[in-house]
Amino acid sequence: MRGQPDTDRTGGGRPVTVDPVGQAVAEAARKLSEASDVTLFAHINPDADALGSALALGRALRRRGCAVRVSFGMPELPPFSLRDLDGDDLVVPPDEVPAAPPVLVVCDTGSLQRLGKLADRVGATIAAGGDVIVIDHHVSNTRYGTLHLVDEHAEATVMIVLRLLDELGAELDLPTARCLYAGLVTDTRSFRHASAATHRAAARLLEAGVDPEATTRPLLDTHPFAWMNMLSEVLGEARLEPTAAQGLGFVHATVRLAHSDGLRSEDVDSVIDVVRTTSEAEVAAVLKETAPEHWSVSLRSDSRVDVGHAAAACGGGGHRLASGFTAQGPAEEIIAAMRKALDEAPLLD
Repeated sequence: MRGQPDTDRTGGGRPVTVDPVGQAVAEAARKLSEASDVTLFAHINPDADALGSALALGRALRRRGCAVRVSFGMPELPPFSLRDLDGDDLVVPPDEVPAAPPVLVVCDTGSLQRLGKLADRVGATIAAGGDVIVIDHHVSNTRYGTLHLVDEHAEATVMIVLRLLDELGAELDLPTARCLYAGLVTDTRSFRHASAATHRAAARLLEAGVDPEATTRPLLDTHPFAWMNMLSEVLGEARLEPTAAQGLGFVHATVRLAHSDGLRSEDVDSVIDVVRTTSEAEVAAVLKETAPEHWSVSLRSDSRVDVGHAAAACGGGGHRLASGFTAQGPAEEIIAAMRKALDEAPLLD
């Protein structure tokens, strides 16, 4: 079961429990229960899984009497749709993060580069003899900490955080459950990619009082009117390449700065969920311009092409069906690099 110990048939046909993070969860709980000061990081441009993970764990630690702060490299404030999750005012700007936190927990972040201006805190903490606990579900995680709770089979990082909260004996109250549910509903695409174990976890969160409609609507179903104008312009310029991606089809769209002026980051991020509905394309990509000819690229696969491999070839990473990378240069060159990477990516069973 994803997010829980798996069983493997070995040793004379007897089921043997395989738990990729059980020992690490126990060790992390021990370290955190002894800590008096903990800093938690999400990746740059945090999504609900990254920020929800950090806030849920941070809230539990503060309730234990620990000094807690949550931060991320950019932007200055959390995405508008996620701000209500921080009911305890745990989020602080990067310049308020200690140079070498004694205990650092990094959530949903596959590499140091994804921490932006806060990446130097990892090395400083390790050099000072502190702990860097990495909690993540990306297969491309580079293991840059001192303790790694990395389970690529978990659909969301919040699933691993929930195990850690249970190990700590933390109360699953409503504010904590909302943070976890936000990460779960977004990273599973509203439970389209969710195992039985994940549905059971969601049931626990609902039993804690989470209102699924009130939590999900601002995350996935609310956009300003200007979003429609942006979407019409971007989709009008989208391109379908039926023979690309090993003949399975590749659709891509480009969101330039002029398109996204005045819109929130989450509004721009949502474009991939529209583009990926193209029935003639196995792979979808959206290039989002963050500065002149600086791009954040989202890749999605329907089921057959390993876009995590393709993203890694372009300097990024992620999951087999959902990944991304950053790049600089003309959009046409980046699309050409993606086209080549997709033609060389493994096909999934």
